[in-house]
Amino acid sequence: MANAYTSTGSATLGGTAGSAGLVQKAYDRLLEFALRSEPLIRSVADKRPAKLANPGSTVILQIHADLSEQATALTESTERDSVAISTPTSVTITLNEYGNSVLVTRALELFSLADVDPAVANIIAFNLAGSIDTVAQTELRGGTNVIYGGTRTNTVTIAATDTITSANLRKAVAKLRSGKSIPRKGSLYWCGIHPEISHDLRAETGSAGWLIPHQYGSSQDSIWAGEIGTYEGAYFIESARMFNDTDGASSARVYRTILAGQQALAEAVAEEPHVVIGPVIDQLMRFRPMGWYGVLGFKRYREEALFRILNGSSIA
Repeated sequence: MANAYTSTGSATLGGTAGSAGLVQKAYDRLLEFALRSEPLIRSVADKRPAKLANPGSTVILQIHADLSEQATALTESTERDSVAISTPTSVTITLNEYGNSVLVTRALELFSLADVDPAVANIIAFNLAGSIDTVAQTELRGGTNVIYGGTRTNTVTIAATDTITSANLRKAVAKLRSGKSIPRKGSLYWCGIHPEISHDLRAETGSAGWLIPHQYGSSQDSIWAGEIGTYEGAYFIESARMFNDTDGASSARVYRTILAGQQALAEAVAEEPHVVIGPVIDQLMRFRPMGWYGVLGFKRYREEALFRILNGSSIA
């Protein structure tokens, strides 16, 4: 007579996973979070109201106009006519409410295999930072100063082959300096660049490209680490958060690289975005709200301090 084994089989003690039996699925109680990119755009907003006269749903910032230069010598016996100073220009920031929330049930907390509250708090906090960063970037990337890749003159004609070049960056930096834009760090302008555009820039060949000065510099460490660092008058921040969309030729993906000087973007805050633990108000106290809330706005402050470059990517 053959032996009968008490084993992991479904007809013996092992049973069926998810039903009766001793062998069941094992779950790790430590859950990881989704991959995230660090919010970075809000840091570009370095202009804020300094002396508000009163609260309001809009904030108006003003910029004085300079007098025209007069390089003609005065005549000793002739009185020079006085001139009027021009009206200041204004920038209006509209404040809006922003927020998000979740409603956690008591049953979930009782039945969950992992801690609920710490995970919810982490997810809410990142949603706050990422959402506000997107609001800031939407305003920042709407500037009027644009450089298109290749020989293109608008977004819908850009193809994947219209990759970024050092010449694009040189032109943007030259225009910023010509417009008297003040650099953000020493003599360098801020540049936000997508990793797939960074790839094409670093792959550029020739004596006028990125690679040659880095190959023959005093240190090779930056090449091996994949860093861009500073180049052509800008310091580079590489992030997957930089906006891109399939709005090019034949739905080609078009990436926005942004260069900015000081006061390119302004922000006004009525209530700083923060995490909110809402009150439990249902009859049986089973539903606990958690979310974030803030009231603020962004507006481009000095257009001459802002340029964006539109390109395709060879690895899109």
